[in-house]
Amino acid sequence: MVTLQSRLRVSVVIPAKNDAEMLRRCLAALSHQTLPAHEIIVVDNGSRDHTVAVACDAGAWVLVQPEPGILAASARGYDAAEGDIIARIDADCVPAAEWLSRVVAAFEKDAALAAVTGPARFVDGPLRSRTMLARAYLAAYYASLFPALGHVPLFGSNMAMRRDAWTAVSADVHRHDPFVHDDLEVAFHLGERHRIRYVRSLSMGISGRPFDSLSAFGLRLQRGFHTVTTHWPGQFPPLRWTRRAFRRRGPVSLQARRITERG
Repeated sequence: MVTLQSRLRVSVVIPAKNDAEMLRRCLAALSHQTLPAHEIIVVDNGSRDHTVAVACDAGAWVLVQPEPGILAASARGYDAAEGDIIARIDADCVPAAEWLSRVVAAFEKDAALAAVTGPARFVDGPLRSRTMLARAYLAAYYASLFPALGHVPLFGSNMAMRRDAWTAVSADVHRHDPFVHDDLEVAFHLGERHRIRYVRSLSMGISGRPFDSLSAFGLRLQRGFHTVTTHWPGQFPPLRWTRRAFRRRGPVSLQARRITERG
């Protein structure tokens, strides 16, 4: 575990829209971290409630992103972040007290690591089914996206990346497409040339809102499919897998280089 004198500074970015009460709970949890954040950035994406007031009262740095879309909001925060590590969670998240400490420990242990993600548990909904639903939800998420990416996907409620890694891909992400999933979009670009790791010890509480209604869950699926197909044909899975395989082996052949360039 890292000490309070860690050399890596962490900026926490939270995109929010009409999430005042859940944001209050999230910011309270962040205030009790064993390793305090260097800064907490709340990006308001057009709230009509008192989300901004809640963020200000908690001492967060508030940015306003009028352009709709969660990626537009997240990217606004990433661009402004000053920390060496950018951690991203949702307004309805409840991070465990050692979450930031464990995030930093993962990056300090592996200098080549670009991003991390981890598991989650539901903090609301039927008590008896919370664990089962969370496991099923995340298992389906990772199992469905790993083939499309060829590597571990990022889970937006529990992820962190080096600021340098974000800078390397920030000009390429579809930040002006309001229908893309921001975590999946970033994973597409980061995972092509950078290492992403799943860290089991990164405990994160999340809301059960994905199961509020079938229509809400269906919209998530549509957004996921849209995000994946937006990157085709250049990122069609067989092409992506081939490029990654050749990169892991070191110097590439002329044929592999041509495959890479076509993508």
